[in-house]
Amino acid sequence: MTAQLEYVRLAQTLPPRLLKFFARYPPAVTSATIQQGAATNIATPITGSANPDADHTESTFPTNLAPSDKPNPFKPHKHPETGRWHDPVYSLRRQADLVKMAKAHGIEDLLPFTFKGSQEGRRKREEHGLRVKGTGVGQKVKGKAWERTMKSRLGQRKEAMLGMPAMVQQWKQLGHGRGWKKFPK
Repeated sequence: MTAQLEYVRLAQTLPPRLLKFFARYPPAVTSATIQQGAATNIATPITGSANPDADHTESTFPTNLAPSDKPNPFKPHKHPETGRWHDPVYSLRRQADLVKMAKAHGIEDLLPFTFKGSQEGRRKREEHGLRVKGTGVGQKVKGKAWERTMKSRLGQRKEAMLGMPAMVQQWKQLGHGRGWKKFPK
């Protein structure tokens, strides 16, 4: 009873878009829930049946736990009769919005599989890494022209600053510009 009240309170805090989604596509039952239900509900003996000689057990497994006939709304699917492919019900942008909302409310695990989910993002990151050009061994990032030439320019500037006292002395000896050939560019 208290679990039901918790679910009701949780549903009251969800945004309308998530409520509408879960009303249309109820979450699938996890295998742990099925196993727990199997351990407690499946083999209950029938008492008070019409036939008292019947010594058997009947499954009281709820029928609403069976996998739904609706395909995953986040994936394209093939029509069973025509064989034509149908687009996903929710676009990638709308999938991302639903995942963000569900993640904010802590119920992302109840959504069907989507490529926009956190678990899929972590799996891709582990599989492919950052995949930014220039982060591998022996690679360089192209960068802008000023970024590529900055190191050499700073080196030239440093050399010029170290040679500045000699240049000032030469300037003064020649008479403040007479016969000066090293005007800076």
